[in-house]
Amino acid sequence: MDHPCSHGARRPALAVLGLLAIVLAVLVPGCASVRFDAPRPPSYAIANPEDTFLGRSYVAQFGASPDLSGFHLLVSGKEAFIARAALAEAAERTLDLQYYIVAEDATATLLLYRALSAAQRGVRVRLLIDDMYAVGRDFDMATLAAHPNVHIRVFNPFLNRGPLGISRLFEFFGDSDRLNRRMHNKLWIADNAIGIVGGRNLGDTYFAAHGERDFADIDVLAAGPVVVAVSRSFDEYWNSEWSVPVTAFLGQPPGAADLDRAMADMAARAERFRETDYARSLREVDLGRVMRGGQFPLSPARATVLYDPPAKPEAATSPQTGQIGVAMRKAILQARQEVILISPYFIPSEQGLGGMCALAGQGVRIRVLTNSLASTDVPVVHAGYARYRARLLACGVSIHEFRPGTMRSAKVRTGLSSGASLHSKAVVVDRKIVLLGSMNLDPRSRQGNTEVALLIESADLGAQIGTQFLEAIALDQAFRVELAEPGDALAPLVWIGEERGQEVRYTAEPLAGWWRRFTSSLLGALAPESML
Repeated sequence: MDHPCSHGARRPALAVLGLLAIVLAVLVPGCASVRFDAPRPPSYAIANPEDTFLGRSYVAQFGASPDLSGFHLLVSGKEAFIARAALAEAAERTLDLQYYIVAEDATATLLLYRALSAAQRGVRVRLLIDDMYAVGRDFDMATLAAHPNVHIRVFNPFLNRGPLGISRLFEFFGDSDRLNRRMHNKLWIADNAIGIVGGRNLGDTYFAAHGERDFADIDVLAAGPVVVAVSRSFDEYWNSEWSVPVTAFLGQPPGAADLDRAMADMAARAERFRETDYARSLREVDLGRVMRGGQFPLSPARATVLYDPPAKPEAATSPQTGQIGVAMRKAILQARQEVILISPYFIPSEQGLGGMCALAGQGVRIRVLTNSLASTDVPVVHAGYARYRARLLACGVSIHEFRPGTMRSAKVRTGLSSGASLHSKAVVVDRKIVLLGSMNLDPRSRQGNTEVALLIESADLGAQIGTQFLEAIALDQAFRVELAEPGDALAPLVWIGEERGQEVRYTAEPLAGWWRRFTSSLLGALAPESML
């Protein structure tokens, strides 16, 4: 995920907490309400982004049309890292960053250092981070916010600010309705002119820095008018009552000396990073130089920004909440030829199952790529998906399951196939409508988390993702799941893959050990679908 039960929140965290909460909630009194009354001066994206270098670069390519924006897919983790770093370097006035997870590793630190360097030259930096993985880092984050141009807020905070422990666990039990709602959005916006929207958090595993442990992911770089709407979504979250300045959690905020030490440490880490094999490989990627020169390649298209309100108040009552779910369903139901669904966690709901089966019955080709039990980082969620698998196959939906990165052939590609686990989230309809953002295709994204996405009308992007999909479902990259008796939802499942160039058939979840199979089935039987 980043399912709050995934890396991308490690989903196990919230799923297990949720199960415990069912057992213990009756024993725990309600939690006092969080005080959201800390001073938070409102601020907004800049006007006239076309007056900045990045804004002028876009206008030079496409003119000042209010209808067309420019897009560039970021499938490679290294390109995704370089694009963010280059935007931080090119920003003249503002950087707005909104993330579910900001890790404490090399790539996340380097990107924060680039943002701080921008602040040093006068750029206003706003960082909004969800609190699920920010708790325990208040002083470090507040130290960065000691810079007069850096502002950091925390979304939907816990009362207990220490490392994850029993006190925070009991707080979750007592206030689970609020604390189970997490901000899953991911945005990186420079000068209100160019932004990056997609599935990646900030961390090594999202930027292809770990090899066997990396996630296969996808973002889109957007430029032009659509970015203004993306910035409006950021402003709504930033100025929301749910976003609290990180300094509000400290009795004595850090000072200039603390900031100087932090920046010196980040500079030293950046220098050491330059000598790593990963850094040397980044220098071979041309995108950064092209972007800094204002010549980045873009595909023109019309697009709409979709996002949930910060409070997402309807989450507890509606099975289809927010603009994203409504727009996704509408786009899929209008398909005439093909629907491609890519999601690390795929739990379609009974309504989704019915809609897909109806389309398949009309001759629309529906294909799904999700994680196998062996590759998923959240086995309990896989069990929720497995409840639908046979019925989907019986009505004509094609299912492909991502192979673990360490067990694939030597022909691993650099697109959606790269990585140990699938983390990409995209929907493509008839190769001309693309929905791409932070949302997984599961109940947590539909009903609990807040999300952001772009709905893009682009045959160019649709064709690109379609090609990446076809490469990713090759039998040496993903298993094709079938029924032993086609059309019979009660028939056993068969997984078809490739080993050493030969087709192989499996009659049980392939490459997954017995313990993983057992725990997935056990927890999946106990967990309510709404928690997955």
